[in-house]
Amino acid sequence: MKLYSSTQGPTAVQRAVSKSSGLPMHQIDVDVTRLGGGFGGKEDQANMWASLCALAAHILKKPVKYALHRLEDMAMTGKRHPYSSDFKLGLDKDLKMVAYEATFYQNAGAAADLSPAVLERTLFHCTNSYFIPNVTATAYSCRTHLPPNTAFRGFGGPQGMFVIEAAIAKAAEELGIDASVIQAKNLQQTGDEFPYGQKAQSEAHACWNKAEELYELGEIRNKIASSNTVNLLNKKGIALMPICFGISFTNTRMNQARALVHVYTDGSVGVSTGAVEMGQGVNTKMLQVAAHVFSIDPKRVKIQSTSTYRIANTSPSAASATADLNGKAVEIACLAIRDRLKAVAADELAVDRHAISLKDEWVYVNGQQTDWDWNRLLIAAYAQRVSLSEHAHYATPDIHYDKTLEKGHPFAYHVYGTAIVEVTVDCLRGTYEIDAVKVVHDFGTSMNPLIDRGQIEGGIVQGIGWMTMEEVVFDKAGRLRSNALSTYKVPDIYAVPKEIAIEPLKTEAENLAIFRSKAVGEPPLLYGIAAYFALRNAILAFNPSANIPFDAPMTPEKVLMALYNPLPAPCSLLPAPCQDSNS
Repeated sequence: MKLYSSTQGPTAVQRAVSKSSGLPMHQIDVDVTRLGGGFGGKEDQANMWASLCALAAHILKKPVKYALHRLEDMAMTGKRHPYSSDFKLGLDKDLKMVAYEATFYQNAGAAADLSPAVLERTLFHCTNSYFIPNVTATAYSCRTHLPPNTAFRGFGGPQGMFVIEAAIAKAAEELGIDASVIQAKNLQQTGDEFPYGQKAQSEAHACWNKAEELYELGEIRNKIASSNTVNLLNKKGIALMPICFGISFTNTRMNQARALVHVYTDGSVGVSTGAVEMGQGVNTKMLQVAAHVFSIDPKRVKIQSTSTYRIANTSPSAASATADLNGKAVEIACLAIRDRLKAVAADELAVDRHAISLKDEWVYVNGQQTDWDWNRLLIAAYAQRVSLSEHAHYATPDIHYDKTLEKGHPFAYHVYGTAIVEVTVDCLRGTYEIDAVKVVHDFGTSMNPLIDRGQIEGGIVQGIGWMTMEEVVFDKAGRLRSNALSTYKVPDIYAVPKEIAIEPLKTEAENLAIFRSKAVGEPPLLYGIAAYFALRNAILAFNPSANIPFDAPMTPEKVLMALYNPLPAPCSLLPAPCQDSNS
């Protein structure tokens, strides 16, 4: 049986269809060419629809196709998990966070889906990029009468980070200081231990300091203060957001991938992996890996669709680890073929194999170009009956986690960054604009800066949407009311910040990323959290006594209510010169 499924997890679909139809997995081929976006929502929730179609096709012996209507899709498909949380934060006289206690209540919906795994990552990321020596974090997955909620970019991490940032904001307001003072004093340093036992290789200070210096944070603050002094009904706000996001599946066994590479005698190369292309550019990166290892023109390489016949037992394209896992598998396969080709060249040219190198489709001996090109080498290898194909396996080394002890080393590495977000609030209407998002992001050594910048820009806008406008509304009966674009607002071109500046923090340190190019899938979404706190600060600039609950998203309705709850003192609404008069 052949299935074409819009899924991030072809093997998950294969297993579900096998279970529902009774067919063994080797009789089921799930093929995914590409997706029109994924973001986690297609990691597991394609299984049901594929199973229904497959069962009908199996019984009727006819092709079956089904595409959900938009209203059906929005009503039935799971969404990012809503959380309700409680926190306690303890600081010493130097504003060092010494203790943090948080309890998370996750709305899982009517069935588990991926909720337990999402909950795990919430706990892993509950301290964001801060070092806190004493942490107690407890999480509950709550069954409710809603459709099962599921993976969404960040996978529980953003919810955990929002709570620690809310705790810092609350402490700062009580102490009458800016939240960034507490943030800066508590950033991780290399060697600090996460609550789950892993030691940090931290770039937190480097990102923060570079953002502060590069974007002239002091000057930005002065301009905002000046603007707020002279503008009565338009108030500006600013917030900083450091991030730290672990890269790996938290379920250790899923951190594996395979790749199948064929080199054809005409010089072309076919590559199959378990990676699903969904607009994130993973196919381009797989192509780059093969072209780099063989030192050939990228036009010679074709990335095949993702098929469970060609690559079995795949992990889903998720957890920001797809390029790392599958890229490493491609690299291993290509290196094995390249080593065999070097041995052929050494034999034909009667030199030591260590003297052979491949560069720009030519064979070199001791750094000197020969008259052997890529095609001639392949023909010679074929004539010697040398395999030009390789199936390679990669499993992330050194990672482990003991759930009974709640300690281990669950992540291959962490991605760091800092964002400065500026906003302007119309205090008469409650509307707002995102003026600027200025980021220093821990790229490692980017293998494709254009793709990585695109991922960061998209993640920033998506994070801002999550924090400001994407409000999911159910009625008491559990029916979705925000089920169309008239009632559910998503970011459009007008919601994009007026300025997005992205500066890479380039590091040469070894890590387990492919070619040391760190993941950019999920981490950029976290920068959007700063938009919420910038809006909060703008509201407080208008009404210092405003009662603003920590309740996201910060929609214009919530902004308007907060601006006048309680009503600001009449004098505070007057221009500054009038406040000093007796009138």
